[in-house]
Amino acid sequence: MSTFAASFDAQFATFAPFLLYVVVAGIVFIETGLLFGFFLPGDSILFSAGLVAASHGNINIAVLVTAIVAAAFFGDQVGFVIGRVVGRPYLDKRQSPRIQRMIANAEAFYEHTGWWAVVAARFFPWIRTFVPPIAGASKMNYYRFLSANIVGAVLWGAGITLAGFYAASLPWVKTSSYAIAAFFIIASAISATVNYLRRPR
Repeated sequence: MSTFAASFDAQFATFAPFLLYVVVAGIVFIETGLLFGFFLPGDSILFSAGLVAASHGNINIAVLVTAIVAAAFFGDQVGFVIGRVVGRPYLDKRQSPRIQRMIANAEAFYEHTGWWAVVAARFFPWIRTFVPPIAGASKMNYYRFLSANIVGAVLWGAGITLAGFYAASLPWVKTSSYAIAAFFIIASAISATVNYLRRPR
């Protein structure tokens, strides 16, 4: 029995990094590419993933950052293309007054800052979900969006993940990395759940 348990632990330890890459990249893609993902705690997930990578020797930080940046990039591309193809109906079919206010605020942000909105929106939890389809529906030049998307994906995806990774170099952070990561994720999940339950029906 102990041999089986040891074998299982060894196999799980080998599989765990791949699972982390897929789960984190999947969350990033959903949050940035699909409107229903606006409540996901992207920033907390990235910072926490960096913390865990620094404390877990078999997690390759380069692979993790590459997966996150790629997911962020393709997520925004999907949002932009959907906005370009479907147009305003894709945004207007969200009936919740709360979501419509979010869309209106994101639209005003985009209209005011243009190219920079696509870059800066990455650092605002729900605006980053709505700006790509708004840019697509507004017929923003594809190559302008593409360049802004690349810059934003690198600054946000790599920046926050590496911030968590290097924060773990502090001794007290490294020894408590899992607890800190769990705190960030749970706090973000609770906040998202409360906001969802409080939304107007």
